[in-house]
Amino acid sequence: MTRQQKKTLKTVLSYVVIVIIGCILLFPIAWMISCAFKTNEEIFGSIALLPKSFSFQNFIDGWKSAGSYTYLTYFLNSFALVIPTTILTIASSALVAYGFARFEFPFKKQLFALLIATLMLPNSVIIIPRYVLFNKFGWVDSYMPWWVPAILACYPFFIYQLIQFMRSIPRDLDESAYIDGCSTFRVFWQILLPLMKSSLFSAGLFQFLWTYNDYFNSLIFINSVKKYTISLALRLSVDAESVVVWGRVMAMACVAVLPLVLLFFAAQKYFVEGIATSGLKG
Repeated sequence: MTRQQKKTLKTVLSYVVIVIIGCILLFPIAWMISCAFKTNEEIFGSIALLPKSFSFQNFIDGWKSAGSYTYLTYFLNSFALVIPTTILTIASSALVAYGFARFEFPFKKQLFALLIATLMLPNSVIIIPRYVLFNKFGWVDSYMPWWVPAILACYPFFIYQLIQFMRSIPRDLDESAYIDGCSTFRVFWQILLPLMKSSLFSAGLFQFLWTYNDYFNSLIFINSVKKYTISLALRLSVDAESVVVWGRVMAMACVAVLPLVLLFFAAQKYFVEGIATSGLKG
């Protein structure tokens, strides 16, 4: 066997392995979509992936929900929570990253070490003091527990990601801008931010996905059904009926996943570039 044949065989085997792994990973999604068109009897009584008939009745009934609100309300609530949180996180994290990456100030190393140390704190450790604090502020049953930490740059993962990216940008650009009369903020706004576009998109995509999928914090801080996010609405669909119609639940799960899928494919280019250039691989 020649070297070219070996190379071709290796490539073919690599693609076969990738396809097999891809099919395994996509099977739960395919099963969820299939169950959205099935009845309970068909879901639990048959192992066939494809439904016997395709009807959108589960989507229609599921959208109406079991409570007094439709899923339109829950989607609007989710976007009202997620979009400001994402935008504010990007803005505040970029400003803090700019300070750490470009300036010298007292206790910089110690503060940066403290920033990195907060990454090691699991949510289960800080959830009780956060709830007590937010309850005293009167923020429980509102979206303030997400918006205010986003304004105050309380997400160290994104700060660290942007710091690593900003350090890769030559300081000569800053110095040239200062010579031309640019202020500190103008250097950040007109020089660095355009170069950080891929990293900012990557951080925004991460924050959008994590906040949109967040069930635990939404369960803790939101009490009113009219303010429920989509993750809580899916759970409400399970708890509201004595006999769960799983076809409706799966139908709404498909609808809930759709914005994430569209966002991921739309921002995939920036997502890959941001991961590759932010130093996270190392």
